[in-house]
Amino acid sequence: VTLTYDFLFKFLVIGSAGAGKSYTSAHTCNLEFGSRVVNVGGKTVKLQIWDTAGQERFRSVTRSYYRGAAGALLVYDITSRETYNTLTNWLTDARTLASPNIVIILCGNKKDLDADREVTFLEASRFAQENELMFLETSALTGENVEEGFLKCARTILNKIDTGELDPERMGSGIQYGDASLRQLRQPRNTTTQNKQQCSC
Repeated sequence: VTLTYDFLFKFLVIGSAGAGKSYTSAHTCNLEFGSRVVNVGGKTVKLQIWDTAGQERFRSVTRSYYRGAAGALLVYDITSRETYNTLTNWLTDARTLASPNIVIILCGNKKDLDADREVTFLEASRFAQENELMFLETSALTGENVEEGFLKCARTILNKIDTGELDPERMGSGIQYGDASLRQLRQPRNTTTQNKQQCSC
């Protein structure tokens, strides 16, 4: 059975090298690509994940990868003050090069190494609040909260589509309709359309 999905979102994973944020395996020119399908509020969303692998010297190359991203995981290492200190630069890049509407979740990785922590939960939480980011501590090693990070981000993007804040039809939104029939269903926006959408689970 070919898996159909309602939406495709372009996702970035950004942050300093060494933040341990690689959720996919194959390296391509120090950029990693992966995809996962998640279920959010009855909708099937395919996430196309682009990981810059934190290679700062490739920053000029990776600028084009920011284009048209709907969401981003901004990752730092809770045991490294250095990776935390670069967050502002990454955040500025994401908001200027991707889109001012990009949905970003701050992820404090290596939660499993709590004993070596250099950045407190409270401090990072405050940074997230000040910059209007969602925040989670994760462990790529144990998998704790990694899925939750993607889900939270996808849920927020879907909400913004529902409220009209994000328009999948707009160029560079980072959002595409997955199923062509769904795209046609959305156009008339009448009651039968909504019923059909609910049935197409």
